[in-house]
Amino acid sequence: MSESAPNAADHGQVEASAGSRKDGTKRAGDPARTLLELLWRHSLPPRTGGRGPRQTVSVDDVVTAAIGLADREGYEKVSIRAVAAELGLRPMSLYTYVPSKEALTVLMVDAVAAAGAPLPTDVPARERLSAVARQIRDEYLAHPWLFEVPSWRMVLGPGRTRRYEQQLAAVDGIGLDDPGMDRVISVLTQFATGNARTALAAARSSREQSDADWWETYGPLLTEVMPAAEYPLSTRVGAAVGELYQAPGDPAGDFAYGLARLIEAILPG
Repeated sequence: MSESAPNAADHGQVEASAGSRKDGTKRAGDPARTLLELLWRHSLPPRTGGRGPRQTVSVDDVVTAAIGLADREGYEKVSIRAVAAELGLRPMSLYTYVPSKEALTVLMVDAVAAAGAPLPTDVPARERLSAVARQIRDEYLAHPWLFEVPSWRMVLGPGRTRRYEQQLAAVDGIGLDDPGMDRVISVLTQFATGNARTALAAARSSREQSDADWWETYGPLLTEVMPAAEYPLSTRVGAAVGELYQAPGDPAGDFAYGLARLIEAILPG
């Protein structure tokens, strides 16, 4: 079956987004059920007897188009109208696949998580923990729009649930209780996310103006206005960092260094 052809699960989601129960009765005003059925559409039994014209694309196609648009142009450019245009559909017809941009966003986040490679299981704990953090960092670097999506209380779909299961497996067996396992994943995720944000900001600034050009403009002026004697450590360390990195900092190196220190603190001696 081609990816553009709707499968039975997708057809069931069209019914769900339109507000119909399996028995044909309406369930308008039940957005939580609609969203969960969309997220878990491939796990639900197929539905039959849907009414209306045959769909020309699938829910998967809609989500993929939205992710591609967000990757190219940013999350603010994602709208029902814009995604419909990507697929050659009328805007109103997209509502037969997803009920809102908010629901589409949840589907996008889950699809990104689902696309991640499986975490390694047959390596030492140190490498497993490192893989957890690196996967999160790589995901944000590849999809910067994720920073614009509220991550607190995101509804769980199969992609994020499967990834969480793999992350727990990476932490399992190192001597932590269940809340401790979850906390380690949270700490690694927050560290990786913060570093990815810095790395993206550095890359964005470098595209606008190189670090060398920026320092050529501001370095001499800063020397004029800043009394070095009052800031001896800042002057000494700042000069050493600038000489070493030829930039204000080194996000990739910071990540490697910080991750190693974090893992040393997490793992029992």
